[in-house]
Amino acid sequence: MGGIDVSIIGMFIAVVTGLGSYVLGKRMREKRAAKRREKDRIASQAGETRQVRRARERKERDG
Repeated sequence: MGGIDVSIIGMFIAVVTGLGSYVLGKRMREKRAAKRREKDRIASQAGETRQVRRARERKERDG
């Protein structure tokens, strides 16, 4: 009486929910990090001089 009744189905649901939460959180974190990297890249390119920008573009075009 008064004890906690933990069934196998309840444990299974808890494990599946925990794994789903982990996977969803990891994907969201990766997506947010990618957006931040892109934003930082754009900000760094905005400060480039024309000469540096053209050299970078040439380098990207040639391989």
